[in-house]
Amino acid sequence: MSDFAERLLVWFDGAGRHDLPWQHPRSPYRVWLAEIMLQQTQVRTVIPYYQRFTAALPSLSALAQAPLDQVLALWSGLGYYSRARNLHRTAGMCMDNHNGELPCDFAALSALPGIGRSTAGAILAQAHGLPFPILDGNVRRVLCRLHGIDDWPGAAATQQQLWGLAQSHLPDTRLADYTQAQMDLGASVCTRSTPRCDACPLRDQCAAHREQRTAQLPARRSKPALPQRETHMLLVLDKQQRLLLTRRPPTGIWPSLWSLPQVRDTGEADRWLAGIIKTGKSPQQLGEPLLHTFSHFRLQITALHYAMVQAKPIAGDNPDMQWRSLDALDQIGLPAPVRRLISRLAA
Repeated sequence: MSDFAERLLVWFDGAGRHDLPWQHPRSPYRVWLAEIMLQQTQVRTVIPYYQRFTAALPSLSALAQAPLDQVLALWSGLGYYSRARNLHRTAGMCMDNHNGELPCDFAALSALPGIGRSTAGAILAQAHGLPFPILDGNVRRVLCRLHGIDDWPGAAATQQQLWGLAQSHLPDTRLADYTQAQMDLGASVCTRSTPRCDACPLRDQCAAHREQRTAQLPARRSKPALPQRETHMLLVLDKQQRLLLTRRPPTGIWPSLWSLPQVRDTGEADRWLAGIIKTGKSPQQLGEPLLHTFSHFRLQITALHYAMVQAKPIAGDNPDMQWRSLDALDQIGLPAPVRRLISRLAA
């Protein structure tokens, strides 16, 4: 066993996380779900979503048989909704092609939607104890600091170097604990800002600590300022306290989720609503505009509230438009900022 792995496991036994819900039991399904949820999301945020998801869909077969709307509703608020759609697709593919199980073969597993090299390694190491490395954000940060790697870790050549280092540190035993230990060290000690070097079991080996460069490593890629866009969303409530919803297109932001009707301005809102409600109602702006940040732009949302409208029948029984009771919104997937806007109605 490498000195790196030995020190890390000793540290993990005393300071690591041993009570995470996906550790008991560490079944392939439970580990896979946790790894997908933990992409782009911190543990403390994931845990309540994970517990709700596994209570509703406790197995891969249950996930495969569930309607996509239910999966998106359970995911609603976690963001990056392509993860949920890929979960649903992968579950169906496993039922059709892998006897209802996640494959144990690395190539077959990493070829499934949403499962890349690091996620496949994490599943195989934690659920099966197989010797595969991982390279999530926490591990990249630890390795860059430990080995004094100056280049941006997202570059292809740096990625290749990091994968080689991750492979070289693998122990022969306790692969599940070792994998969790790497993530725990990065999350709780070798953090992005203000790392706790005094608590690190690797500090006397760490180039960044020795050279006082923890603030500079890993190197960051410069990002341009995000552009800002503006839109209006319509909170249209009829006399039965039902809210008008439309389904988002299958591509773009919030694909296939239910959302509020979206228009450029009040003039377009009046024209759009003409065939849906009996006109004559003037909207009220509901609170201050909401600013929501995506990875590539910021969206300023102004909410326009139409109260106690008289609804017309939806033309052609459009499946992508519906009136839905306010107390039934937890049954469908809604983007987090849309839920925040809807919560203003109660306030």
